[in-house]
This record gives sequence, C-alpha cells and structure tokens, in this order.
Amino acid sequence: MKKHGWLLLIIGVIFGFTLAQTAGKITRKQVIAAQNLIGISFDHKAIDTMLEYLTSNRKGYESMRNHFLDNSVSPALIFDPIPTDYQLTKNEGLNTWKINESATLPLDLDELAFYPILDLAGLIKTGKISAEALTRLYLNRIKKYDGKLLSFVTVTEELALKQAQKADEELAKGIYRGPLHGIPYGLKDLAAVPGYPTTWGAAPYKDQILDQTATVVRKLEEAGAVLLGKTVSGSLARGGVWFGGKTKNPWDLEQGATGSSAGSGAATAAGLVAFSIGTETLGSIVAPSTRTGSTGLRPTYGAVSKHGFMVLSWSMDKVGPICRSAVDCALVFDFIRGIDPLDRSTKEAGFRPLTDQDPSQMKIAYFKELFEKDSTSTGQNNKRTLEEFAQMGIQLIPVTMPSNFPFEAFDIILRAESGAFFDELLRSGRVDRLEEQHEGSRANSLRQSRFIPAVEYLQANRHRSLLIEAFHQLIKEYDLILSPTYGSNQLLLTNLTGHPALSLPNGFDDKGRPTSVTLVGNYYGEDQLISLAHAYQKNYRYHGMIPKGLIE
Repeated sequence: MKKHGWLLLIIGVIFGFTLAQTAGKITRKQVIAAQNLIGISFDHKAIDTMLEYLTSNRKGYESMRNHFLDNSVSPALIFDPIPTDYQLTKNEGLNTWKINESATLPLDLDELAFYPILDLAGLIKTGKISAEALTRLYLNRIKKYDGKLLSFVTVTEELALKQAQKADEELAKGIYRGPLHGIPYGLKDLAAVPGYPTTWGAAPYKDQILDQTATVVRKLEEAGAVLLGKTVSGSLARGGVWFGGKTKNPWDLEQGATGSSAGSGAATAAGLVAFSIGTETLGSIVAPSTRTGSTGLRPTYGAVSKHGFMVLSWSMDKVGPICRSAVDCALVFDFIRGIDPLDRSTKEAGFRPLTDQDPSQMKIAYFKELFEKDSTSTGQNNKRTLEEFAQMGIQLIPVTMPSNFPFEAFDIILRAESGAFFDELLRSGRVDRLEEQHEGSRANSLRQSRFIPAVEYLQANRHRSLLIEAFHQLIKEYDLILSPTYGSNQLLLTNLTGHPALSLPNGFDDKGRPTSVTLVGNYYGEDQLISLAHAYQKNYRYHGMIPKGLIE
C-alpha cells in the first residue's frame, strides 16, 4: 500500500507540474468553447494564430489586478449625452424661495412630519418651533414606526442633534441659511458620510466606513439641513432587499417599497423625514416614488454630483430628491444641483421653476399608444389623468416612442460598468455573501458581467448614441412628454439618454396603493417638469397623502 501511495504521489506531482507549465497557455479548445458565449465563430487556423495574443491579454489582465484602484477613480471616458445642437441656459444661482412665515403649529404635532418644507421653514425661521424640537419629533417617529418599515440602515441621531442645535444657535445670532435651515432629511445609504457606515445595503460592506463626504451631503450641510440617517438601499442598488430584510411600502406592509431607493421612498411617505435623497440608474427614484405615493425627481444626467456615492454605472447613475410635492423637489434640487470638480460629468445650467407659467400655453406630448394599452386600475388612473390635464386647458399631442433599437442589448452597459466597479468583490468570492443569489440577483449580474466583450459594450454605446439623438429630436419639439411610468421601454430609454423625469402621484389602484404617471423633460428641463407637476398638484390632490396608521 505504501509503494502504491508513493507512486500515486509521484504521478500527482508530475501532473501538477505539467498543469502549472500549461496553466498560462490558452488552448484552441478553450477558445472554441468561449466563442459560443458571444456568438462568434473562427476556423481552427485563425484560432491558432490568436492563442499567443489571448495569452498575452490575460497576462495584462492579471497585471492590472496587481495595481490597486480606489473606488473614487472613474474611467477616462466621460459620458456626455448632451447633443451638439443643445444650448445650456445660463445658471443664475439659487432661486428666491417664499418661506411661509404664517405657518402655524397643528394641535397634533405629529402632523408636522407631513408639512411642506416651506411651511416647516417658516415655523423654524419665526421661532414657532426649534430645529432641535423638529429633529427630535422625526427621530421619535423613526423609533416608533421604522421597526415595521425597515427604511433606515443607520440613524445618525448624535449627528442630527448636533446639526439641529447648531442651526438653532445660528438662528439666535441672526444667521439664516435659507429654507433648508434646520430641516431634517434622509440620505440613501450609497452616499459617504464620515464616521458612519456606508453599507450599500450589502452584507460584505455592512461595516464599511468611508472617510469622505459626498458632495450632495456637503451642500445640504452648508444649507443648514439636518441628517437624520442613512436610508435603505437594496443590496448594491438592486431592489428593496438588503442585509436587514425588505423595506416595506407604508401603504401596504405586505408589499415591498421597490427600487433601490426603497428606504428613501418609504421614509418620505411615512413622515419619518421631511425629504430624502435617492439615486437612479434604471428606475430607482421613479419606482419607489410610484410605490409609496411620493413625488420623485430624477434629474438630467450630470445635473447633480455623484461624488461620494457608490457607482452602479458611471454613465447612467443620477442623484435626486424624493419628496411629498413637486415644490419640495424643486427646492431640494435647487440646493444640490450644479457643477462639481470632483465629478467631471456635471454641468452648470439654469433652473427657474414655479414661474407661474400657464400650463395651457405649454406644448405637451404624450405616448398615446402606451396609455391606450393598459386596462388595469393603474391604466384607468392614467386615462383619468389625461382628462384632468385637458380640464386644465392642456391640449396633449400624441407621439410615438422610438422603437427601432436593440433594447434587449442595452442592459450590458450597466452590467459591464458595475462589473468593473465591483471587480474585487467578485474575484475575492465575497460576492457569494450578497443577500440574493437567484438568476435575477445583483450577485448573478456581476458574475455574468465578466463575459461581456469590450467590443459589444462599445457597440451598445454606439447604438445608444443613435438612441440619444432620436429621442432628442422627438422631445425637443415639446416642453415635455407624458408617459405611463412603466410603459414599454420608457424607463430604460430615458435612463440611457439621461433625460430628466418626474414621478407624479395620480391616485390609487384597486388595492388602495398609490399609482403615478411620469413626466419626461428635455435636458436640464427640470423647471418645466416642476412647473407642470405643481400646476397639476394645485388642482388635484393625490400627493402628500398620509398612509393609514402613521398618525395616531
């Protein structure tokens, strides 16, 4: 037995040495198998000529992996969707906001949690309530209700009280920073805040603390806003499932709040924050805003800095507000927008909302076929919304969404870019610790991203250039286009092109859950979106409603 054992050991050593000698060699058989993944076929002679080249390529990949890349490093290629015939309007700085100094305190102070921001600002500015008292009210609501909602990952109570006390001290000295002074908010947990975890909603990062301040956080702090905590992001910005469970819809606790900004949507709708910050790559502001009855603004790509936020896709990520009204969205957007040297994709553009523009004088189109196709209760609400716009004197113009594009291929852009950002997570094997591991999970998306050829990624972006131009030529004839929120490829298309959108609550479905319609604007046309949404919300009250059981 010993003789045979030594013989097997010797054979094993020789076999292992042979494997080591050939492990660096790419074989014809491997190339033939790989061809099936990408739908390409070369003959044996051609394959043989490539083997040394492919082996050299792999050595280059291995060499790259020995050089550390910080998460803050973006690719040298900067995505810019703005067409050559588009002229940015001049940025004239912050707008003048009319604070409601005549606002009064309700008998039930919990009702304050659902007040418009400009009313809360009036109460703070006139001393009817202190920033600290308002902050404690929201903190108490988080402690009371969030155990069921799971909308917060981390409550930054110590920081919030410190910021609120500073706001009160400044106000006592005659220093007033504007309408966000002392206003408590929630921040999606993709953004870095020093001293607190930035978990990205994923178990492998739940103890991660980043020593940087996201630009949006800095801007809000300079405006005097108070950070209540980090709201839930679905695991690595995928859906509403995170390492602590599933974030719930305040209108139906049996249902998730959906979208990776689920925590921001749920916290806003439940009155746990005055407003919140979300992000969107493929629907994560619009989707939770729709599900929770919030008003969400997805800005133009590059309108708001992404510095300090986790990257899902360098060329598709956007940061924007989730609020209870269009006015609140406009206010928050005004303070977070603008160019940032730390994010080279940002641009400076004008923003002049709430100019009392007559909506009947606006040129508004709508995707007629998409509205006609839906016979569900959501579709009925959408058709009623069309009638309500008509009652406002708006003559909607039917248009058709661009369709002759390879939409089934465009998702590789997001997946390839996220695969690059999470390269270390995948190669280390820690990807196996993510909360979901099914076919549609983020973990699986990251794994398969390694099999997307660079050529196909670039080809998809070339088709994307044509899509951008086609949609620009369509929408530039109008102030905005009205669309069913989940109509056809609308969310995918407008996220690829980088156009702004606003989720406008428009009623409830047959189960009593909120629905919405989406307004899509021209590049840097957020003021037009806000103008129409505000006019609609003045006439019809589907926004800012209070879910049952959240005031007792």
